Amino acid sequence: MGASTVDGTAREAVGSACAEVRDAEPGDAVDGVAPAVVAAPTDTQQISDVLRAAAAHGLTVVPRGRGTKLSWGLPPTHADVLLDLSALDRVLDHAAGDLITVTQAGTRLADLQATVAEGGQRLALDETVPGASIGGSLATNASGAHRVATGTARDLLIGITIVRADGVIAKAGGRVVKNVAGYDLGKLMVGSFGTLGVVTEAVFRLHPTPVAQRWVSTTVHEPGRAHELVQAVLHGQAVPAAIEVEWPEDRDGTLSVLLEGREDGVEGRAATVGSLLGDEARQSSEDPAAGTTYPWDTAATGDDRATALKLTFALSGLAEVLTVARETGLRLRGSAGAGVAYGALPPGTPVDLVSDALRRVRQTCIRAGGSAVVVDAPADVKAAVDVWGPVPALDLMLRVKDQFDPDRRLAPGRFVGGI
Repeated sequence: MGASTVDGTAREAVGSACAEVRDAEPGDAVDGVAPAVVAAPTDTQQISDVLRAAAAHGLTVVPRGRGTKLSWGLPPTHADVLLDLSALDRVLDHAAGDLITVTQAGTRLADLQATVAEGGQRLALDETVPGASIGGSLATNASGAHRVATGTARDLLIGITIVRADGVIAKAGGRVVKNVAGYDLGKLMVGSFGTLGVVTEAVFRLHPTPVAQRWVSTTVHEPGRAHELVQAVLHGQAVPAAIEVEWPEDRDGTLSVLLEGREDGVEGRAATVGSLLGDEARQSSEDPAAGTTYPWDTAATGDDRATALKLTFALSGLAEVLTVARETGLRLRGSAGAGVAYGALPPGTPVDLVSDALRRVRQTCIRAGGSAVVVDAPADVKAAVDVWGPVPALDLMLRVKDQFDPDRRLAPGRFVGGI
């Protein structure tokens, strides 16, 4: 796709709103779409000024955090200004006594974790891609193993500051865990791919860092057996922090259960889980998946990218999902305890085979009450398949977009239904 153009007047307007504006370089392309300029604001007010200037001159804006998931979703239909949020990188507050942290959107999740760890606490949100920012994690609704026990970003987010497409600054929620005022605004922003507003600050509730943790794993030969074991663990009084499945396309899988808490409690619960998993159960202090969430190379670009899928399904559908994954050559990894898994077809898989695999996997997930979405793929695959699939609430989502961004200026076309 060709580069966007910004005339001199518009470029000057954006420049006057932000201290740092430069011409875009090849590395600034958003999934193959080249912006004209890059604006790097340093605070919420500068972001507001940039968006006001963009609105006044009819410019489209695509937000970027650390760029770790910028090729997810669909390419934008147009990108005049790339809004680089990496300078908003501070943890503004850590109220350890209240289990609360306030952070800017460009802060790396790993840096936030290091800060709150000093107070013996953590944000129970997994770093799914190394170097990911808070804003990017919210925008893509990225989650990992801990969602079984603590939920997703929607459950941990208690306050948010955003800038609307017209430059208006809006806040919702607050610094108190039980404060629910405006909570829906935060829910709307999570998973919206930057199409409804630009997140600039977030307030999260924290959890104490567990004293001990233990993984209990076993080899799984059949999909039905995986389902049986997951149900046994969920109903076995072990209170797992995570239940992960690794399901290669060509060999036996692995089911792993994470226990966290006090040392004596973890030891007892690990023994309980071990008895449920059977004679092949083994224990380790290390994550068997080495901390990685996605079964593909997240650093790959262009045609070297795998076709990456996000699958959701009711837990009763786990065996069927694993079966169709094996039949279609899809490698899976994810939360068997929450019904969320990520799949990958290797780079270079012919488009017709990708299309057939996606059709079968999507049908299976829909039957199980879920969905199958292409989160990333080479350009020819994205052009040939329905990336998002059927969305029952699309009409409502389009109305929300009309309320937040009626002129379609924020990340146009990146989300479902051309939002």
